[in-house]
Amino acid sequence: MVPALETKCVSSLAKVFPDEELLDDIRSKASALKNEVFSFQVAYRAQHTARAIRDLNIQIESELASRISVKSVALAPSELPCYPDQDEHILRSTPGLYPDPLFPMDSNRGVHAVPQQWRSLWITVALDGSAEAGLYPIRILFLDESAGLLAEEVVELEIINAELPKQKLIHTEWFHTDCLAVHYGVDMFSEAHWTLIEKYVDTAVQHGMNMLLTPLFTPPLDTMEGGERPTVQLIEVEKQGDRYSFGFDQLKKWIEIGNRCGIAFFEFSHLFTQWGAKHAPKIMATEDGKLARIFGWETDATGESYKSFLRQFLPELVHFIEANKLEQRSYFHISDEPSLEHLPWYTSASEIMREFLGQFPMIDALSDYAFYEQGLVSNPIPANDHIEPFLSNGVQNLWTYYCCAQYKQVSNRFFSMPSARNRIIGLQMYKYNIAGFLHWGYNFWYSQFSVAPIQPFETTDAGCAFPSGDAYLVYPGPEGPIESIRLKVFYEALQDIRALELLESLIGRAETLKFLEDGLAEEITFDVYPRDQNWLLSFRERLNQTIKPLFES
Repeated sequence: MVPALETKCVSSLAKVFPDEELLDDIRSKASALKNEVFSFQVAYRAQHTARAIRDLNIQIESELASRISVKSVALAPSELPCYPDQDEHILRSTPGLYPDPLFPMDSNRGVHAVPQQWRSLWITVALDGSAEAGLYPIRILFLDESAGLLAEEVVELEIINAELPKQKLIHTEWFHTDCLAVHYGVDMFSEAHWTLIEKYVDTAVQHGMNMLLTPLFTPPLDTMEGGERPTVQLIEVEKQGDRYSFGFDQLKKWIEIGNRCGIAFFEFSHLFTQWGAKHAPKIMATEDGKLARIFGWETDATGESYKSFLRQFLPELVHFIEANKLEQRSYFHISDEPSLEHLPWYTSASEIMREFLGQFPMIDALSDYAFYEQGLVSNPIPANDHIEPFLSNGVQNLWTYYCCAQYKQVSNRFFSMPSARNRIIGLQMYKYNIAGFLHWGYNFWYSQFSVAPIQPFETTDAGCAFPSGDAYLVYPGPEGPIESIRLKVFYEALQDIRALELLESLIGRAETLKFLEDGLAEEITFDVYPRDQNWLLSFRERLNQTIKPLFES
C-alpha cells in the first residue's frame, strides 16, 4: 500500500517551496561538536489523497530528546524578492510565498500535510556539552489523530568529543526598540515594553549577537529627512537656558538587561544623522516643566548649539561608562553610511567625538577608504562588496556588513537566495580575519524611511523598497519573537567560524587556511566562492572529522 504521507530528510540549507519538486539530497547522517546547535529539516506532503491530512502529531524519540525542539516552517509573502538586475545566484525571482518564519509547535497551530505541496519541519538539536560523544539516532514520527503511524524518518547524529570555542567575532543586528512598542501597542519603556525588549535581546544573544544598539537618543536611522520616528530615548535631559542636566536611570536598566541576557558589547546610537552627519538626532528635553524636542533635522550639527550640548553630555556619559565598568565594552557611532561628498560634515563630527570619546572604538558603516585614511574613523565597516581596498591596505580589526545594496555575487540573505549564500560568509570572515559583522535590520518593522508601520507577516520588503529578507530577522509573535530560517542559518555561519578557530588552535592558522581551500579551483574571496550547498555541507563534515582524531589522540 502506498503511504498517504511522503517524507524526506534534508539539510538546514534546503528551502522547501510548496509549488516545486524537492530535489535536495537526502541527509540522514551528520555530526556536530558537543556544544553546537545543529539543525535539519524533515519535508512532508500528502499524496494519493484529495484532501489535506490535518492535525498531524509530531513525536521525537531520541536520547537527545530533551535538547531537541521542533518548529513548523511557515510561508511568508514577498512582492519584491529581488531587484530586476539581481545576479543569477538566486532560487527564484518571482513574487509569491517563500519559506522563512519558524513557528513553535502548539495547539493553536496544527501541522497539515497538503496534497502535492511540500512543507517542512525545522528540527534543532541544541547541544550543551553534557551529552557523551557517540552516535545518536533521532526518530521523527508523524502520527494521525488516532496516534496511528503515517511516516517516520531517522537521522543519525554523531556527537564529536570536542567543543566550539567562545565566539570572538563581534556581531550586531540593529535592534529597533521603537518597533517593539509600536507593533505591540505598549508605551515606550513601560514594564510591558521592557519585558518585550528582554525577550528579543535574549533571542538575539542565543543566535550569536553579542553587541546591542543602545538608543541614547532616538537613532537617526532610515528616517525620511524632516520626518520622525517614535521617541525612544534612554537619556533623560533637562534644559535650563544653555545648561543641561542628564539622567541615566533608563540607560542603567538597559545595561542590566543586556548583562542578564549575555550581551558583551554596547554600541551607542549615532549622534549625527545618517547619510551625511549634517544634523542632530531627535533629542527631547524637559524645559520649564514641558517635554519638547530641542534638536533634530533643523539643527546644524556643526553649529555651536549642538556642540555645546555634546560638550556637556559626553563627559557625563563617559563617567557613567566608567562607573559601570563598561570601558572595554563600549563602542560609538558618528554617522551611518556617509559618502565622500559628506567629508566636511563627517570631519567636524569626528573631531568632537574624538575630543571626548577618543579612548573608545568608533565604528561606522562606510565604504570609501578615504574616511579611514584621513583618520576620521578608527574602525571602518565596509560593505562586503567594497571591502577590497581595506583588505589590501591591511586595516586591522576590520569589520564588514551588507544590506539591500549588496546583491551581486556577494553573500546576503534575501528570501530569494539559497541558504548557502547566507552561510558562506562564515568561511569568508574566518579567512580574512574579520573582527565584526554589522547588519541594520534585526526587527525593522516599518516601511522605508520609517514612514509607517508594517505587518511583518504580510509585508516583508518594507513596502516594496528592499528585497524580502533584508529588513528583519525575527517576526513578532503574540508574546515574543518568531525566529526565521535566515536567523538560524546565519548562526550556523558563526559556528563554522568557531569550528575553524578550533582547528587553528590545533594545527595552526596556515594549515587551517590550506584546509579551507583544499581542492578548490579558485581561492575564496567575498565574491568568489563555491555556490553549491553540498560543498558547504561536505566541507563542514570534513572539518568535524578532521577535528575528531585530534581530540581522540
